[in-house]
Amino acid sequence: MVVVRSPASATVINAISMGKGSAFGIQLYVSADVNVINHSANSSLECISKSLDDPDMDKSLMDTCAHMVYDCLSEYDCFNLNNITLSIETKSDIPPGSGLSSSSATSNSVVYATYLALLEEAGLCREDINLSDEELINIGIDASLEVGVTKTGSYDDASASFYGGWKITNNYDREMLYEYDVDYEKILIYIPNKSLYTAHADVESMKRLSSLVDIAFENAVNKNIEKALTLNGFLYCAALNLDSQIAMDALKAGASAAGLSGTGSAYTILVDDSGDINEIKSALSKYPGRIIETKPDNKGSAVTNKL
Repeated sequence: MVVVRSPASATVINAISMGKGSAFGIQLYVSADVNVINHSANSSLECISKSLDDPDMDKSLMDTCAHMVYDCLSEYDCFNLNNITLSIETKSDIPPGSGLSSSSATSNSVVYATYLALLEEAGLCREDINLSDEELINIGIDASLEVGVTKTGSYDDASASFYGGWKITNNYDREMLYEYDVDYEKILIYIPNKSLYTAHADVESMKRLSSLVDIAFENAVNKNIEKALTLNGFLYCAALNLDSQIAMDALKAGASAAGLSGTGSAYTILVDDSGDINEIKSALSKYPGRIIETKPDNKGSAVTNKL
């Protein structure tokens, strides 16, 4: 049994409009528990996948991640597992369709846990088949693109989830441009009582904002996370006809930054030492939904001993 936990990520720059993005890890997690349960499958690999949070959830991303890892390992002569059945179970703190990268966290956890579980079952170690962290991330991205849960590959979200910290990326080239730790200790996530999925977002409207999003991106490059996150959020709210007043109310109540995460529905709010979290919560209490208090995750995906 191998259990891997990967963090959610919050958006600083949404990559859909110009292919460059930025995100940072936060302490909400998807955990994946992967076991080889038999060697008598009817094909090389069969998966029995289950979400412990939502038994009816589409399992195609989980299954695709596992098959891609298996196919990659099968290219090595020392890997000789055949006709195996994998049990894959996930558990998540991340509200689906919230713009907090639940798909990237899921793919990272399932890919990493499957890789380690298959090595263990084959009696191998990472030195025998040492896939790099970047190769593991790319397997998850390729699976996400194949299943259709991302528009750009979400390299910014995937790398923030896998490595932790704040990442600034070129998503089209899957290139890390800059990376930093996040110093903020107080982060609020406001989640309205509805979900919005990236696959259904209005891409054309978002791409029309590219010249303005580039201004927000330059702020991110200059390490001004507050201006970048806030400006990006207002721009994407306008493109998607979402309520920017939520972010404005948080700013008026003392937040250092506030903006839409991904394509929604969540809003990320940064609070520095001078800000009063309770005052900000009170200002947002008129909006239906819930508020999660969390912190940055600067560590990324990790092996744990429990789901």
